[in-house]
Amino acid sequence: MDERKPFWTTSSFLLYAGGFTVLLAALGALAYLSSRYGDAAYAGWAALVFVVLNAIAHGFRRRDRWVAAGVFAFVSVLAWAVFLGALWTWFGWTGGTTAAPASVTSSTSGSPFAGFSLSRLALELLVLIAARWARSSFRYPLLAAVSTTVGWLFVTDLVSNGGAWSAVVTLLVGLAYLVAGSGGDRAGAFWRHLVAGLLIGGSLLYWWHSSDWQWALIAVVALVYVEIGRRSARSSWAVLAAAALLVASVHFAAEWTRVGVPFLGSGVLSAPEPRLWVPSAVFAFTGFLLVALGVRAGRRAPA
Repeated sequence: MDERKPFWTTSSFLLYAGGFTVLLAALGALAYLSSRYGDAAYAGWAALVFVVLNAIAHGFRRRDRWVAAGVFAFVSVLAWAVFLGALWTWFGWTGGTTAAPASVTSSTSGSPFAGFSLSRLALELLVLIAARWARSSFRYPLLAAVSTTVGWLFVTDLVSNGGAWSAVVTLLVGLAYLVAGSGGDRAGAFWRHLVAGLLIGGSLLYWWHSSDWQWALIAVVALVYVEIGRRSARSSWAVLAAAALLVASVHFAAEWTRVGVPFLGSGVLSAPEPRLWVPSAVFAFTGFLLVALGVRAGRRAPA
């Protein structure tokens, strides 16, 4: 698939800003219409929004405005997903899940993957097909953001019921995206690398977020991310690594200051006088570590 890479210019920024503003406006209008009309009428309005946005995308494509066409193709795929959701609601297909075993249900309640749902899988598959078709037609790398994300969602929903097994599948899909993204330098590889980093990091955070040694492991994984970013020349790994190091720093700063942060596994306030100097020391260390990693990556960057 021969894709061109868009460059960040005044024109491309305005096209992205305008396209995403149109998307937000469309979603807001559909939210309003859903509160005013029944399921059938709402599905009709959603279909109209999709048709209009898709027509705009093809209109820009015929005029060889490839950036504008790609942005509106991306927006129209999301509108297609909203239309399918409205259609499924009208048909009463949104709640058709097959009951899972009690041992599974008790541990996965609230998970988007809980219970097998043929209608949900069909919706995900149709969105995935639309994203792949739009990408092959418009050859715009932004559409890979939809196909990779929905691809992960479909595979994980198909073979897991939530909980730890979904985290395992997520990790495996992330590793598969990493391998696929390393096979070439096409523009769409950026999204495979970005989604791979998010999936791998998200699955590891699912397991490691409740103690000091687990957050130390997250910091080690962040260093691995930096090395992957250096070797693959994909800075998204460095961005995710910096985010992981900063979140780990929040944990250690809260823990050693004796101020509790529930999600980060910190304890409650356990001393009459918190050590308020600790956060400055922790974040200073993290900052200098990031600088050192940046200097090292600059010296050893591939030609």
